[in-house]
Amino acid sequence: MVSRSFRALVVSILLIVAGIGVSQSYPSRPVKLIVPFPPGGATDIVGRMVAAKMQEVWGQPVVVENKPGAGTVVGTDAVAKSASDGYTLGMVVTAHVINPSLRSSLPYDTLKDLAAVTQVSSQQLVIAANPSFPANTVGELIELAKRSPGTISYATPGSGTAMHLSMELLKASAGIDLVHVPYKGGAPAQQDVMGGRVPILLDVLYAVTPLIDAGRIKVIALLGPERTTRYPVVAETVPGVSAVSMVGIVAPSAIAKDILTKISGDLAQAVKHSDLTERMKQAGMEPVGSTPAEFDALIRAEIEKWAKVVKRSGAKVD
Repeated sequence: MVSRSFRALVVSILLIVAGIGVSQSYPSRPVKLIVPFPPGGATDIVGRMVAAKMQEVWGQPVVVENKPGAGTVVGTDAVAKSASDGYTLGMVVTAHVINPSLRSSLPYDTLKDLAAVTQVSSQQLVIAANPSFPANTVGELIELAKRSPGTISYATPGSGTAMHLSMELLKASAGIDLVHVPYKGGAPAQQDVMGGRVPILLDVLYAVTPLIDAGRIKVIALLGPERTTRYPVVAETVPGVSAVSMVGIVAPSAIAKDILTKISGDLAQAVKHSDLTERMKQAGMEPVGSTPAEFDALIRAEIEKWAKVVKRSGAKVD
């Protein structure tokens, strides 16, 4: 009995030591970061900022691979089906926690097939418009939409995004009918709004701030729960309509715990205590850098929250 217990103890110690060795040597080759949007949009901007910093920290290339489509499902599915060795990671946004209730069938299980690594940041969402659009406030937008139901369209970076669902919630709460025009990312949506092909844009604030400053688009309102900047928020006109966007990183669920801990710790340290922190703040993002357990809890809570929004708004995938 003693001999068997001793052997079990030795095996446990060897496994722990082997795990420590693996985590200390990680990464020993390039790491892929899958971004579920095309180049140039908000998530891509964050992804490339993070990739550049982690390449500096790890001393290995961190290569951004853009896989847009199906409201982030294409890119996230690629992460879920990748090898669980820590060399494929994925960016996720609020669509990640909306998709389980908005889409009747996903090619992966959001909670079972993906491991939460860290929440990178949160950021304000904005309702903006082409400068020629006649409405300048949420009240004026609602009045205009009621006069001409079903004739005003709005662009978003994709179906199932926080931008899409936030506008659907506003539509349901204000009793208006607007037409959703989903794009495969923020950059093409921005271009069409600036070009006047679609009058309204929903996007993250930091991604369109240069366009606002240049007069290419104008702000109608932010979607945060309360005013924190010079811009008004939707909830001041339509109580209960608010949302913020989150960006985080996930990995295949079978990733070794020690590798997951190392990746999360390195990322969180960079997000909270490096030049990346200041660059994110300057861009209008709020750095977070949570633990895997904290980010997993947020994902689960957000899935429940957005399921209620989907049900209330009656939103559907375009």
